[in-house]
Amino acid sequence: QVQLVESGGGLVQPGGSLRLSCAASGFDFSISVMSWYRQAPGKERELVASISSDGGSTSYADSVKGRFTISRDNAKRTVYLQMISLKSEDTAVYYCKDRFRGNWGQGTQVTVSS
Repeated sequence: QVQLVESGGGLVQPGGSLRLSCAASGFDFSISVMSWYRQAPGKERELVASISSDGGSTSYADSVKGRFTISRDNAKRTVYLQMISLKSEDTAVYYCKDRFRGNWGQGTQVTVSS
């Protein structure tokens, strides 16, 4: 049974930081490109960041470059998204995705507000 479970979301003030985690099971995590997506109310789901299977290559949307960092720990079968200098426009539900098989997690809410 394939499972992707996001955690770490919550309410944070503008300029604050948050670290999201996605725990994977039921497939060979170590050979899969993993990505983070987000979807704000009334907007399309957008790709935020991706990381190669060995963690050696990363990519980011222009809107988050310099503020977000994606990483992974294959031994723990977990991918992370470290977010700093958060803005109100970062408010969204954040999802992780296994790019190899196309599986989605259920999402975790991030709200940036004073």
